[in-house]
Amino acid sequence: MATTPLSRPIPYTDPIAVYTALAGGGVAALLDSAGQIGDRGRYSFIAFDPYRVLRADPESLDLFESLARALEFAPFDADPELPPFQGGAVGYLGYEMGRHLERLPPSREKGSGAPDMVVGLYDTVVSFDHEKQKAWLVAADLDDARPAAETRLETAEAQLRAAPPLADIDWSMTAEWTPEVPPAEYKAMVQRAIDYIYAGDIFQANITQRFLATKPTGLRPFELFRRLRTLSANPYGAFLDCGDGLAVASASPEMFLRLEADGRISTRPIKGTRPRGDNAVADQSLAEALQASPKDRAENLMIVDLMRNDIGRVCRIGSVGVPELCALETFPSVHHLVSEIDGALMPGIGPLDVLCAAFPGGSITGAPKVRAMEIIHELEPARRGPYCGTIAWIGADGAMESSIVIRTLVIEGNQVIAQAGGGIVADSVPAEEYAESLDKAGVLLSALNPDWRAEDG
Repeated sequence: MATTPLSRPIPYTDPIAVYTALAGGGVAALLDSAGQIGDRGRYSFIAFDPYRVLRADPESLDLFESLARALEFAPFDADPELPPFQGGAVGYLGYEMGRHLERLPPSREKGSGAPDMVVGLYDTVVSFDHEKQKAWLVAADLDDARPAAETRLETAEAQLRAAPPLADIDWSMTAEWTPEVPPAEYKAMVQRAIDYIYAGDIFQANITQRFLATKPTGLRPFELFRRLRTLSANPYGAFLDCGDGLAVASASPEMFLRLEADGRISTRPIKGTRPRGDNAVADQSLAEALQASPKDRAENLMIVDLMRNDIGRVCRIGSVGVPELCALETFPSVHHLVSEIDGALMPGIGPLDVLCAAFPGGSITGAPKVRAMEIIHELEPARRGPYCGTIAWIGADGAMESSIVIRTLVIEGNQVIAQAGGGIVADSVPAEEYAESLDKAGVLLSALNPDWRAEDG
């Protein structure tokens, strides 16, 4: 007998307030579509009170196998009247999970100390439909040891009724950022990637740099996420409280993979960036320059080809198409070129198979992917951790949606990590790539230090 979730409507309000009422102090996730673009960003979800949490350290050998076993849910029929995620798994797969799929050099010791994977299994969620301006508490019976769905709904309703008003954002606590490498060293990394391209090793590689800061005493990670959200509302924002002093605050604009329960798959890689202008005329000029740029279009096309290959590994022959190519999309702090690739899954293929076929995303690795990842490992001095991995929900009905973890702050104890970069191609200019990385990092760094200014170089 298939499980069908129970649901109760609740007042439609800011997901920030609901998260604060239900999820403070424990492992939880807010998938926050604060900036809707087209059909992306229609829904937000809060997953709280997990019945199991999967963590994987760098020494684990069977990460995908353990995740596959955890995703063997009982038969489940989603309610078609509700938003698509109604219980299942939520969490992140870090960039270094890729070495469990491909032959790559051993992970660096320096860098993020976060587990390669933190995924919670949730039977109680809050879902928001921003288009209809409606919200629901949803509970499913996924684990026999848990209180019944009806009981969990009543408990959550009581918590919402008792919650105090949401406090204003406190901007008073700030910190100084320290670049991990000086500008000249980052430009040298970019030049080395260009050298590899001219040598015929690769066509493109995504090279990034890190910025480090000490979290001010008393500043909670969720408050840092609220600051970031205020500065950059994007369709794939997320806050993950992973426990053990680890949190991920993301304002990602980029969808990685979307899988419908009927087997339709799509991906939307981003390649090509310009900053927003100071006024309407300057902003339009920058957008038009991006659209007309042969370099940026070539960068995007390379990743489109790579992603067609990746999802083609799990799709029906002849079903993979490109319904949108190098479209301009405008976000709070930047313009991007975005393409869409879609297809129909082969029989017997599930969400984890799809992730394994395409992970890590082509837009944050390069082409050819494995050689690009080898070069990234050589040039970048530290582990990426959650950055450039994916944040995903995987429903008990087999549907999935995931983001690329960019425009993201990782909080590890008292350390805050920001990271940004870009795709390097044959006609890249190191100084321009350095400037682009700062354009992308700026909103992250401003969340902790509104007065931050980049070092000239």
